[in-house]
Parts: sequence; C-alpha cells; structure tokens
Amino acid sequence: MVAGPGGVAGAGGGGQRVSAWRPEVPGVVEVFHARFTEHAYPMHVHDVWTLLIVDDGAVRYDLDRREHGTPLDRVTLLPPHVPHNGAPATERGFRKRVLYLDLPALDESLIGAAVDGPDLADPLLRRRVGQVHAALAYRGDELEAESRLALIGERLRAHLRPRLGARPPEREPGVAGELRELLDARLLDGVSLEEASGLLHAHPAHLVRAFTSAYGIAPHQYLTSRRLERARRLLLDGMRPAQAAAEAGFYDQSHLNRHFKRLTGTTPGSYVRSGPPPRGQAPPPPPGARPGASPPA
Repeated sequence: MVAGPGGVAGAGGGGQRVSAWRPEVPGVVEVFHARFTEHAYPMHVHDVWTLLIVDDGAVRYDLDRREHGTPLDRVTLLPPHVPHNGAPATERGFRKRVLYLDLPALDESLIGAAVDGPDLADPLLRRRVGQVHAALAYRGDELEAESRLALIGERLRAHLRPRLGARPPEREPGVAGELRELLDARLLDGVSLEEASGLLHAHPAHLVRAFTSAYGIAPHQYLTSRRLERARRLLLDGMRPAQAAAEAGFYDQSHLNRHFKRLTGTTPGSYVRSGPPPRGQAPPPPPGARPGASPPA
C-alpha cells in the first residue's frame, strides 16, 4: 500500500489511502492521490476540470447518465458542473492520481465535448500527465510542472475542439437553472425547498424533478457537493476542520466529517495532514514508473 506524496496518508479501512495538496502552480486547484479498494463516492459536481489517470485497477463511473470506465492506458477529463460518481470496477480496487484544473485553455465552451467523450486514448497525453504529477511531488519544481501543464492544456483542447460542431445546442434549463443559481447564491446559508418554491413560483416537487432531470443530481446533492468543494479548498489553505465546516456552510464539524468521508474516503483532519515532501525526499513511484525525469515532450 502506497502513502501519498506527503508521506502521511489519509486514514481509511480496507487499504484506502488518500493524499491531497495545493501546489503553487497557476491553474492547479488541487492534487489528489488515492488508493481505494471498496470506497464508492456519490454523485457530485466540481466547479473546475478534473483530469484523472489510473495507475492500478479500474474505475467505473457515471457522467451525464452514461456509464464509463477508466482503464490504465486512458486519460479521463471530467468537465465542471456535470455530476459524476465513481467506484472500483473490480475487487482489486484502483489507484488514481487526479488534478483539479482551472486552465485558460479549458473554457466552458468545451464542456459538452468533454461530456461526449471523457476518456481519451492518447499515450503521449498519458505520459505527460504522469510527468506533471512527478514534478508536483517536489517543492521547488513548480516551473517544470507549469511548463508540462501548458502542453497538456494545449493537447486537451486539440482533442475537444473538433467535436464542438457535432454537438446539438443545449436546451435552456428553465426553472432548474433558476434553482441552481439560487443554490449557488445561498451556498453558505442554504435555502429550504419551501422558500425556493416561493421565490421561483414553482411547486416543490416540480423543482426537485426539474432539477434532477436537467442536471442528473438532486438539489440537496448539488448543494452538498458545492460545499464540500469549498471545504476542501479551505482545508488546503490551512484552515482547521471546525472552522472550514462553518465557512463552507455545514452545520458543524460532524456534519462536514460525515459528507467529507463519503466523498473522499477520509476525514478532513487526515486529508489536510498530507502534502508534497520536502525537496530531496521522493514519494513512492506509481506502478510501472521509471526513475528519473524527462523533458516535456
């Protein structure tokens, strides 16, 4: 079992290990490494792009009501605002490395194209993503990581742009979009279904059905996942879990802990104790990795 790059792995039963940190590299919101054998994370959303590679095992996930799988030789790009989940595809579980990205090369016009084909069979891209993770494992190698990331953004965009003309125009979400805007605006304070019904002049049951139909996720799941996204960033900024819970809109730390572990497989306290090692201290390499760095290809 391999600990995360910080040498301190998130606690978890069944061989689960989690490590996360935010490097000082523009465009990288979070680095997340995990080993899961049984953990399945629920339907949730991110407000940034998710770039995923699997080093061992395989992941099964749903995106936009379609089932997908991530084998070892693929790169998976999940777009922001589109719900997805994930679970081990076999009894062996899986080991993954994830970058959460906010890159100029990946704008919202590419979301539909990414939904249509999130799993990319591109050996060069796969190698470049692995090289970025290797660079991000050391403090002091930020320029190398940024250089490699620029090439990755360019190549991802080249994959997605040819698909833009083939996708039919999206339908306006109507009252579902209005409810989503309301949930985003009331992220911290929250809003009851009764209040939302009055503000949007729609029956509560219709609001739930319309939102779930439009986005593939229930309103309460959407709000919780947005709050978890905020809590993760606050924790990586150094905030204590109790304060992060309050600042992210959770009732208390116990409320945050319950939902945080369902999503990440570990507790906020374990999550925040991981990070990249000091320069000169190497993390364990992923399976099949060769020692030594190579220049951006």
